[in-house]
Amino acid sequence: MPKIYLLLTALFFGGLHSSTAQFGLSHEIGVIAGPVAFQSDYGERYDLNTNSGNTGLGIGIVHYLNFAIDLECNCLRSYSYFNDHFKVRSELSYNKTELKHFGEWVAPEKKSVAAQQLRDMRGSTAVTNIGMQLEYFPLSIRDFIATNGSWAPFVSLGAQYSHYSPEAYSVTGPLTVLNTPVKYRDAFTNDDGNTWSVVSSVGTRYKLNEVSDLMVDLRFQYYFSNWVDGLSPDPDRYPENKANDWLVWLNFGYIYYLN
Repeated sequence: MPKIYLLLTALFFGGLHSSTAQFGLSHEIGVIAGPVAFQSDYGERYDLNTNSGNTGLGIGIVHYLNFAIDLECNCLRSYSYFNDHFKVRSELSYNKTELKHFGEWVAPEKKSVAAQQLRDMRGSTAVTNIGMQLEYFPLSIRDFIATNGSWAPFVSLGAQYSHYSPEAYSVTGPLTVLNTPVKYRDAFTNDDGNTWSVVSSVGTRYKLNEVSDLMVDLRFQYYFSNWVDGLSPDPDRYPENKANDWLVWLNFGYIYYLN
């Protein structure tokens, strides 16, 4: 994980906590982890083996602003629809996925040089994200806080800034003219980069006790770059690879109330 992201996180969460403390806003912190399915230029689109094979793991730390509780008196605020149904989630997360080609064009019966080159190609990408989401709870947050064993479903939408570190290679060695399929010869990089991404998720919390929740959510994250995996074939010649990289991440988390 880049050191600059650790510094940004300390400044971000520290500044957020100090700037909101004067307003008596309540804070929650937590950890998340779970499997990631990375959709990229490796593999065949809509192929089940690609979806199940190009998977990795993600971890993260999260911070929530809870508008329903007044930190100064540790009591409920005066009711408003916003403070009873919305939270702001800040997050620093990291995921890494190993990548290879799956699907029709690398099937064992394919005996061409290009098919073997595809079978030999490997890749990985490690992505660090920092950003915020607005979470909407259709049921009452106040009722959820007061009832152990209750559930609080939610949906969210937000944006993150992402730093990615891709690696593309072949089992025969570094990618060269001799071992790289034609479509990828001028379309790969092992250089780090940065991009924005949009994040949306659906999930639920479970009230474990007065000060902690369990959480699960299914996230969709779309990057505004096609280089996150290190590959980006010419979209005019290869329209099957025109979409930017994206992922689906199933998160399991533990949330602790600081109030």
